Amino acid sequence: MSREENLLKVTRRLILMTGTALLAISLLFAATLWGGYRFMVSWACFGCGLIGGFISIQQRLKDVSDTDLALLANSWFQISLVPIYGAVFALILYVGFLGQIVTGPLFPQFYIPAFHKPPNTDDLIGFFRETYPQSGADVAKLLFWCLIAGFSERLIPQIINQTASGASGKKQDSRAVARKRHGPI
Repeated sequence: MSREENLLKVTRRLILMTGTALLAISLLFAATLWGGYRFMVSWACFGCGLIGGFISIQQRLKDVSDTDLALLANSWFQISLVPIYGAVFALILYVGFLGQIVTGPLFPQFYIPAFHKPPNTDDLIGFFRETYPQSGADVAKLLFWCLIAGFSERLIPQIINQTASGASGKKQDSRAVARKRHGPI
């Protein structure tokens, strides 16, 4: 197949998969609204990360080698791998927000119910049922950052590395880390 045919095939698959993901997310939200169920923030994060991953792979298609493009054109699994990683990274970011590992004015704030001393099972159930962004702006920030986490496959690993370095008391020079991974800069 020619490069143009492979691009068209991959783009069609991405459109189909993105549309399916958007439909599934919309149905989930509709079910929570119409059914009177609690809105599942984690599913919204997962969905935004998934969509971010689809956007990312579509944006990078023009720079993909012919070999990689042929692989994408012939494998649904390869196309879905980046968006799935994006969805998982969005959930990791959500946990980082809840744990106040990632904080600042650009990031969402959450209402988290108080735990008893000592904590009990009801505290955990309450945590999952009653933890929500504090305001509409915080919901928007959360969804935005989850989309970014899905779009930028390096963002969450960088946050994890920085957090791990900070926890161990080691501050690593980013150029030294890059030299270790990729050779001289």
